[in-house]
Amino acid sequence: MIKQSQILQQTQKLTPQQVQLIRMLELPVIELEERIKKELEENPTLEDCGRQEESDNDKDSLNEKDDNSSFSDNEFDLGDYRSEDDIPDYRLQQSAKMQESKQPEFTYSGTSSFTEYLTEQLSLKEINKDIAKCAEYIIGNLDGNGYLSRDLYAISDDLAFSEGLDFDMEKLEEALFIVQDLDPAGVGARSLQECLILQLERKRATQITQLAYDILNEDFESFAKRHFDKIQRKYNVSEDDLKEVINEILSLNPKPGASWTDLIEDKMEQIVPDFIVENFDGKLFVSLNNNNIPELRVSEYYTNQLEDWNSNKENRNLQTKNAIMFVKQKIDSAKWFIDSIKQRNHTLLSTMQVIADIQKTFFINGDDVNLKPMILKDVAERTGFDISTISRVSNSKYVMTDFGVFSLKYFFSESSVTEEGEEVSKKEIKKILSDIINSENKKSPYADDKLSELLKEKGYIVARRTVAKYREQLGFAVARLRKEL
Repeated sequence: MIKQSQILQQTQKLTPQQVQLIRMLELPVIELEERIKKELEENPTLEDCGRQEESDNDKDSLNEKDDNSSFSDNEFDLGDYRSEDDIPDYRLQQSAKMQESKQPEFTYSGTSSFTEYLTEQLSLKEINKDIAKCAEYIIGNLDGNGYLSRDLYAISDDLAFSEGLDFDMEKLEEALFIVQDLDPAGVGARSLQECLILQLERKRATQITQLAYDILNEDFESFAKRHFDKIQRKYNVSEDDLKEVINEILSLNPKPGASWTDLIEDKMEQIVPDFIVENFDGKLFVSLNNNNIPELRVSEYYTNQLEDWNSNKENRNLQTKNAIMFVKQKIDSAKWFIDSIKQRNHTLLSTMQVIADIQKTFFINGDDVNLKPMILKDVAERTGFDISTISRVSNSKYVMTDFGVFSLKYFFSESSVTEEGEEVSKKEIKKILSDIINSENKKSPYADDKLSELLKEKGYIVARRTVAKYREQLGFAVARLRKEL
């Protein structure tokens, strides 16, 4: 049986303008440039003030040229036939200066992937076609670190089912040996032990490298667990020689493929800061990095056209009415877009100003220890904005300071309490913990319990489990693995 009923409920709906503002807040400066460029292309009533002025000047210049010119378009210009030798020196100097003054364009050169790099090396080797196919397939199965994590039997099955190629293990072993002979050294290894050994095999044979090879080959587990006393007794070597061996092994690359990837990422990554914080004699000045953001306005042409249409209502036809509706919608959209950018800039600038005020000491001296505890709620209360707004502003945004470029998230951290009841940032505790570990006696490194006690002596009450978490976040291993001779 069908029944009708009424339900009274309140729902919150965002207007298109609010949605647009929210999206604007989330955009970093580079994406904002692209967003504005797209809007300029799609909305004819939206104009870039700078480009429009240049366009108007060009039109005036062309009109003036047409009025004063007595030659037709087909007539030649004497300047077209001048050689560079006929051009006065001052013209050449001026041209050179103009070229130097142009803003440089940053372009990325095409860089081959790690797989392509290995395949290119493989193509230069004179090897059997079947072996080459095996080697190429092995290269395609390497992980991001350059390791072959798959078993050769599984690769043999893949080749049989997918490629219809039946290769025995002898050919696969030969192909793997060829891959392991490629650069960088250690690529194609099936374990960390094999990776390090492959690299040692390419080094010049010395007493130290031979001893390092023997230790990795026969006592890798003891070395990994840092049982140096056991190794020293077995190989009957002095402490100094063992130190040299350890340094030799530590100089090897445990992730040969990752080093290539990191190199490419370093070349490709480009961070453009959204904010600039400058220190002048202890006073901080906060600004937005809007150098490449154009100044926008609503087109006067379309505004005047709309006014003309509205004042002449008698001669309207269906086509004119549709045109009026289209132009009005586009003008409203342009106004909303411009207002959204203004509101975005105001919100971003207000938020960054509060962050700079809270973390003023850091922005003046650049010391991590001076970072104060700060969460999204702290900034929201000072700005009057919602916490979700502060979250959107701080996400994927960067600030340029006198000490480098930092992510906005870098300045947010929860607090901890000292013995005196004073709130301190967790970053400060991590900095102290890092200093303690770096200055410890590497022959007898501190366990987490001892690190907790040392922090307590300095006035920081931190539980052992928390110390372990901070230590891992800082990239320090447990005490047993930090032990050195």
